Amino acid sequence: MPYLPHGNDDIKQMLKKIGVDRFEDLLKNIPEVLKGDVSLDLPGALSELEIQQEMHALLAHNTACHQTISFLGAGAYDHFIPKVVDFIISRPEFATAYTPYQAEVSQGTLQTMYEFQSLICELTGMDVSNASMYDAATAMTEAILMAKNVKRKKNDVILSSAIHPLYRMTMETYAKSSDLNIIDCPLKDDQTDLAALEKLITENTAAVVVQSPNFFGCIEDTASFSETAHKHDVLFIQGVDPISLAILKTPGDVDADIAFGEGQSLGNHLNFGGPYLGLFTAKQEYVRKMPGRIAGMTEDTDGNRGYVLTLQTREQHIRREKATSNICSNEALCALAATVYLALMGRSGLKQVAELCVQKAHYLQEKICALPGYSTANSTPFFKEFVIQTPLPAKEIIQKAVDQAIYAGIDLGTFFPERKNQLLIAVTEKRTKEELDKFVEFLAGI
Repeated sequence: MPYLPHGNDDIKQMLKKIGVDRFEDLLKNIPEVLKGDVSLDLPGALSELEIQQEMHALLAHNTACHQTISFLGAGAYDHFIPKVVDFIISRPEFATAYTPYQAEVSQGTLQTMYEFQSLICELTGMDVSNASMYDAATAMTEAILMAKNVKRKKNDVILSSAIHPLYRMTMETYAKSSDLNIIDCPLKDDQTDLAALEKLITENTAAVVVQSPNFFGCIEDTASFSETAHKHDVLFIQGVDPISLAILKTPGDVDADIAFGEGQSLGNHLNFGGPYLGLFTAKQEYVRKMPGRIAGMTEDTDGNRGYVLTLQTREQHIRREKATSNICSNEALCALAATVYLALMGRSGLKQVAELCVQKAHYLQEKICALPGYSTANSTPFFKEFVIQTPLPAKEIIQKAVDQAIYAGIDLGTFFPERKNQLLIAVTEKRTKEELDKFVEFLAGI
């Protein structure tokens, strides 16, 4: 970030332009009882050089994935990103652009949004996509709220217990103020129990939500869930890993009504947890119930191609009570990265990435399970992520691995106390055979 200090003269000029004498005058509408006598106890000012040194010292406390052998996953993955992705999204017309509201001056931004939507529809097999959401958690939440809106008076939503726990927490926050009842569907061998799900469906059920691959990496029988839901006039919502769709059945293939996912793996760096982007798609018949923005392509009176915001949920354009969502923005730069990545990889490239993930993940799982004290925690098919039963608490293994510059995975005990001896391991196309074998050697040693 550029270093842009404001001197006393700069501050005086800005205040004069605004029409006040002091900064505190800008806060006069805030009651004194709310302001109170607050002392922030801030340190003294630093020079540009001193700030750079301070920031580098803070950054040195972090260890990025590229400095380690990373098996972290659970929604954020260390995939290869071609350099051209970063080059294109760092161009000033993209990196500094914000508002596409004035279509006549935002054609480039609107076109990239339109291309993103087209690629996501192609990838998921769904009819329509919006221009992205904040992340997968908000995308799933908005999908559920949309299903409730479609089904009107039905307030129950059946959520697979294999949904990402953090996505569920986001949903629970929304549910407190939206008259929603979240009903858990139990698991069988770390997969959603289809028989149990069918028994949970009632006349008040609006939607069924299943993630595949699920939080434990297992591939779900989404076709059966979709069929069961539709048999009872219930919407089927599917969560996806976009990379997996190059080789697995898409939501469109199984007749899903709404699909959501995390787009970080499509050309976006891990960035210590964000920003990411949520993928959101649906059937054409529900397009007017969708949240967020949708960019469209049209022609002007002279027959020239142009791009516009076709649908949007901004209160400036529609009455607040008519808005489908309070999310009226999108992750434009992250979505652009995904667009460039998908365009570069193409069908064959994305399929190759998915196949490498499958092959390397299964190789590693077989090697680990051959070690004394280690075993698979389930017997279900998986894509690039799997759960290992460990002889020690997973937290201890992860701590020991850090000393070897290895990020061993996710401690499932963080989310499920009864699973403290289980490790969630993700393998992407970046991991080499030498790295996989080194990890196996490490696990054997402890």
